[in-house]
Amino acid sequence: MLKEIGRFRCNDWVIQETRVFDAPRDLVFDAWTKEEHLSKWWGPRGFTTTFQEFDMKPGGTWQFIMHGPDGVDYPNTNVFVEVVKPERIVIKHAVFPHFLATAIFEDLDGKTKLTYSTVFEEDAAVFDKVKTYAVPGAEQTMDRLEEHLASMSSF
Repeated sequence: MLKEIGRFRCNDWVIQETRVFDAPRDLVFDAWTKEEHLSKWWGPRGFTTTFQEFDMKPGGTWQFIMHGPDGVDYPNTNVFVEVVKPERIVIKHAVFPHFLATAIFEDLDGKTKLTYSTVFEEDAAVFDKVKTYAVPGAEQTMDRLEEHLASMSSF
């Protein structure tokens, strides 16, 4: 059973957020799949992201460094498991903490319902620690996506 934490639902292994964006599904999907957009909003507030490799196809690698506002770098390596335009993206986070992330994009009469789930592979104790920063970090990341979509819509 998933329990509510703000906009999120969590249990011992899963963090899930659902949001409705006032933007068409193709635009939201582009924000997730085009490096020039994704690099502008991925990560919590105050973070920047440097992409090292971005090969969005099943088996392709997405390698990047998130630069924290405190000067700490957080290297990340992901492998794309599935990319179905404009419906779904599945990503395997290949470094600790290990998880499988799924983004599902649903059309709602010109708006987009995004359900983003992460299923963690580590034990409950690790997950309890990770969710203390992952939940607020994901919330801020989705806020940044919403802001970026507004700037994309103005073009």
